[in-house]
Amino acid sequence: MTEDIQHLEPATSSEKCRDWRQAEPRPSGPEFRDWRQPEPLPAAAAADPGKLRYLLVSLAVVVLDQWTKWLVELHLAHHVAQPIVPNLLNLTHVRNTGVAFGLFASHGLSASWVLTGLGLVALSAVSLYFGYASPRDRSLLVALALVVGGAVGNLIDRIASGAVTDFIDVYVGTHHWPSFNVADAAISIGIVLMAIDSLWSRRAAQASEPHNA
Repeated sequence: MTEDIQHLEPATSSEKCRDWRQAEPRPSGPEFRDWRQPEPLPAAAAADPGKLRYLLVSLAVVVLDQWTKWLVELHLAHHVAQPIVPNLLNLTHVRNTGVAFGLFASHGLSASWVLTGLGLVALSAVSLYFGYASPRDRSLLVALALVVGGAVGNLIDRIASGAVTDFIDVYVGTHHWPSFNVADAAISIGIVLMAIDSLWSRRAAQASEPHNA
């Protein structure tokens, strides 16, 4: 054999040999995130348990609304006025096929289901708004909770019987405000509070902006 056979010499003790069973150190940093670990949810989408207590306001509105409607349906005949405060407030019993305060009164089953569908869409939108509202904005959360409770209260009536029971009759002399119920009052108060919160937030944002010289 004319060719020289070159033998591989064993590694000396001074050389550092990495054991193949030992995993290489995992690089750190956001660009090397472990694919097995889910990304954290955005702050707006994460559920805040502290906000859930505001739903107790919604629950109170629903319970009070359904209880008062049950009492009226049980003890007061249709279109009978029971004076509470002379020249100001009566209790009555009216079946409303429209929306709040008797607006857009509908006739027929199809029209009733259309209003029910619109109510569900509105309730979903308000609930989504509630979910993304800041936990620190207490007035807004209370306002949204009132609207949610009122919407649920009226939807229960509309789904169950196709109409809503109204019984609060406010009037001055011969001028009567359209009859309404606890759910309508909660929705109206919630909308007013939302408008006030929006106005205050806008003024606070304008005040925090630097004034140009």
